[in-house]
Order: sequence, then C-alpha cells, then structure tokens
Amino acid sequence: MAAISSVQCFFSCNSHHHRREQSGSLWRLGSRVLTTSLSRSFSGVNLKRRRTLICAVKGDAEGAFKKTVALDRMIDALKDANQRELEKLVVENILAFDEVFWIRLAARSDTCKSDDDKKDYEELAATVMTIVDCVVNKTREKIESSTDVLKGILRPVVEGVEEISWPPRDPQAIHQMEKEVIQREKEGQLDEGFLSEVSAQLRQAKEDKDKPGLAAMLQKVLQLYAATILSKRSYAKKGNEVVKAEHFLETLIKAPEEQWNKLFLDGLTIGKGEITPDEISAVIKKRIERTLIRTEGGSYQQRILVEYLKGIESRAKELVNLLQG
Repeated sequence: MAAISSVQCFFSCNSHHHRREQSGSLWRLGSRVLTTSLSRSFSGVNLKRRRTLICAVKGDAEGAFKKTVALDRMIDALKDANQRELEKLVVENILAFDEVFWIRLAARSDTCKSDDDKKDYEELAATVMTIVDCVVNKTREKIESSTDVLKGILRPVVEGVEEISWPPRDPQAIHQMEKEVIQREKEGQLDEGFLSEVSAQLRQAKEDKDKPGLAAMLQKVLQLYAATILSKRSYAKKGNEVVKAEHFLETLIKAPEEQWNKLFLDGLTIGKGEITPDEISAVIKKRIERTLIRTEGGSYQQRILVEYLKGIESRAKELVNLLQG
C-alpha cells in the first residue's frame, strides 16, 4: 500500500501543477478572485492598479491601444449577444477573461452617463463570471476524474508494492493493466482529458528524474492505449488475400515493445522472414497517413498514435542499420 500512497501523493501534487500549466490564467479566475477584483474596480478603490495600467500604456502605447480595442470589441459582442450566444463567446474566449478584461469592463462602466447603462454592465459582469466559474469547475472535475482513471489503470502494478519499480515483479500485472486500458477505452473513459493528464504526469516524472519507475509505467499506459486504438482497424486483408507487410505491422502494434527486436528478426529479410525493410517502412508510413486523416489535428490522440508508429519505424531502422553494419 505504500506504493499506492506514493503514487496518489504524486498525482495530487502534480495534477495541481498540470492544471496551472495547461489552463494558464483560467485557474486564477475563481469566483472569489473575480468578485474581489471586479468589486474593487467598480467601486473606484483600486487606483494603484489603474495607475500601473496607465504606466503600461505609456510604455507601449501601440500595443496597449490594440489590446484595448480588442477588449472593447469583446465587451461589445458580449453585450449584444443573447444568452446562448453569450455562453458560446465566453467558452470560446475563456482565457481572455483575465484581470485586464475586468479592469476595462469597470472603466467602461465608469464612463456610463446613466444608472441604467451602468446596471447593464454590472449584470453583464455577473453573468460572465457565473459562466466562467461553471467552466472552471467542470474542467477541474474532468481533470480529477482523469486522475482517478489513471490510478485505476496503474493499480495492478502498484497495489501491495512497497516501492515503485519497473518492470513489475509480477508479470501478470502488465496484463491486468492492459485489460484495464481496453475496458476503460470501451467505456469511453480514455478521452482527450485523460491523455492530456497522462502526458503531463509523464513530463513531470521525466523532469523529476528520481521517479524512473513511474515514468516507465506512464509510458506503458500510453503504449497500451496506442496499441488498443490502432488494433481496432485491420488493413491486412485485401479481398481474399493477406497483405503480409500489413499483417506483420499489426503483429508489431499488438506486441509489447520489448518483443519488437525478436519479431523483426523473425519477420524481416535481414533475419529469417519474408518482409523487406522497405516494405515494412512503406506500410508504417501509410498507417501514419491514415492516422493523421482519421484523428483530429493537434490532438493528444493523434500525437500519441503517431509517436507509437514512429517508435516502431525507428526500431526497425536501428536494427536494420545494426545488422547491415
């Protein structure tokens, strides 16, 4: 159980770090901070902050002017929008609602000539804050949920272990991890939020350099995910014929990384097999192209799947170069 406690502590600390890293100013926009900032701005108390803003304008007049124009356009769009349009604008521009935005909104309110117009700005500010808080809370819940899913996948290799190590002493632990990944993928739990969380935890583990076992586990999670997704679609049959190079690639995709070298030696012509290095290279490139077409550009899913395929390609090239001298 000590190992689970260690992992949970790592997740707890670094999930907070990840939320800050991923969302930037988003996580500084809790309702208390927003309400305090806005109330001070509307009441005219926050003069020091306004003086700072004036100094910034003097220091970079052109940049500050463009920023103000952009903020005014945003505020005008929010004012003119109906409730549905307003929610959409806030969600699409969530990172724009920083301290400078609220100061500009307060300044616009201060210049109003009627109490009715001032009231409109106050109501707009309250509505926007409510929507922002809702987005923040949903994002936080999603990240916490993704962390719980990751803990569940890692449980077979850390439960009952005093110290995190890799590979696990029980060879069945990895098989149990694989079953967890397959089941949770079927249930739709391994979405972009999950992949983002695993990727962030992996980066942090590598940076810390004192958790090689944890980094290896997280890397294995991503490999199992990639193998599960890529194995869903087969290109090994063309009519009634089996495309040997495609079938060989699919065997590699499903196999653990530590078995790749043996599979290459048994399957490629540089060893005992019938598949030439050019043939395996061609089908890997084709599979990468198909993956790029079928996944969302820039998504974690696309990156992880492509990296997995490139890992197979790189291993093949290394082995071929080594054996060919």
